[in-house]
Amino acid sequence: MRIILDAMGSDNHPDPEVQAAVEASRLLGDEIILVGQEPLLRSKLDALDTSGASVRIVHAPEVLEMTDKPATAARRKAQNSMAVGMDLLKAGEGDAFVTAGNTGGAMATALFRLGRIRGVKRPALAAPFPTRKGMCVVVDVGANAECRPEFLVQFAVLGSVYAEHLLGVKEPRVGLLSNGEEPGKGNDLVKATYPLLEKSGLNFIGNVEGKELFGGEADVVVTDGFTGNVLLKSSEAVTKLLIDLLREGLLSSPVTKIGALLAKPAFARVKEVLDPSRIGAVPLLGIDGLVLVGHGRSDAATMVSALRAAHEAAEQGLLDKLRSAIEERL
Repeated sequence: MRIILDAMGSDNHPDPEVQAAVEASRLLGDEIILVGQEPLLRSKLDALDTSGASVRIVHAPEVLEMTDKPATAARRKAQNSMAVGMDLLKAGEGDAFVTAGNTGGAMATALFRLGRIRGVKRPALAAPFPTRKGMCVVVDVGANAECRPEFLVQFAVLGSVYAEHLLGVKEPRVGLLSNGEEPGKGNDLVKATYPLLEKSGLNFIGNVEGKELFGGEADVVVTDGFTGNVLLKSSEAVTKLLIDLLREGLLSSPVTKIGALLAKPAFARVKEVLDPSRIGAVPLLGIDGLVLVGHGRSDAATMVSALRAAHEAAEQGLLDKLRSAIEERL
């Protein structure tokens, strides 16, 4: 595989990206193409032991900042690292593109440079959430703050393909995120989407609340990007709070420290399941190219996970399967 990595995306760029490129190349056996300001990247790369790694640099003089307005910056900064990286992807010089940069910028740049899969109205970000029974794909988690009912139906199709081929779920159960399980519950968007999902041919199980999502009662949960992003960030914050409180409690006295030592394997398992950094990046489904977006706060370990996610998505042929599913259903 050849994975293209936006080296100027994270809050602390380019250090996490450069370190991750070397580590992931060794781990996965892939060529990692770093896109960004070449003199800076070269100096960072030369300071590392790159033996056993295949890392290449492609120069991009501009940076799309977190504070930039996505659509405007995507047009004006035509040589930013996202744009150059996606151009490489479109030209067939890589199998997937990864960025931890501005989500809106990634969406706008992907639309301008790669376009949508034919038939897709709005691309969406799909994030796997840990549940009591495994994983659940939530779509959309931030690409579309404003949605129409037909968008959510497409999110359900895209999420179902992702769940089937990346998570190995046959006939994924699709739920509609709402404030109640009954069909009449929810805002106008949810109420209008419900009958469309009933007729979609998908394995639709109805409305789901947070307890069903985290209880593992659905394999795919659809919502608008505003609600999904609030859900994602709130879940990450609660996870961090719980882990911090457990750590503080377990280290508060000699007795609890002994108990912590005995329970260490169990707590390690809990942290592994709940730690969002193990996902690394999530795919922008519906774009005509394999694009994954990570968190701006990503460190090197998180970026390695992001590159692994890109490798797996490319290896599974996710893009071709999405194209086929859209053609069949839409």
